[in-house]
Amino acid sequence: MNVQVIEKDGQIEWAVIPYHEYQKLLDAMEMLEDIRAYDEAKANIQAGEELIPSKVVYALLDGENPIRVWREYRALTQQQLAEQAGISKPYLSQLESGKRHGTTNVLNRIAQVLNVSLEDLVDAKV
Repeated sequence: MNVQVIEKDGQIEWAVIPYHEYQKLLDAMEMLEDIRAYDEAKANIQAGEELIPSKVVYALLDGENPIRVWREYRALTQQQLAEQAGISKPYLSQLESGKRHGTTNVLNRIAQVLNVSLEDLVDAKV
């Protein structure tokens, strides 16, 4: 590699390299960052981090009711979720349709059953 060194007060201050060499260094640095990100993601998955399918993510981003989206993803019927959360099926149906807004206590119980956080169920627009 052809490197020009510039000194200041007897100390090396700058190293000037050809642009194509600079570009190679940038590419190598980006590749290393990608490898580190991959290794971190793989370790997180091995430690139990859940992967969420794009279908679920897009449904949430499209504004579908998060309780319904998570319930269907967890393969629960309304009856099963209602029973496990200690609420009635009609109440759950009203929550999913947006006709009612649940209390923090009820939403926390639903979140626990669905294995998500309360924030995953609360609509930011409300």
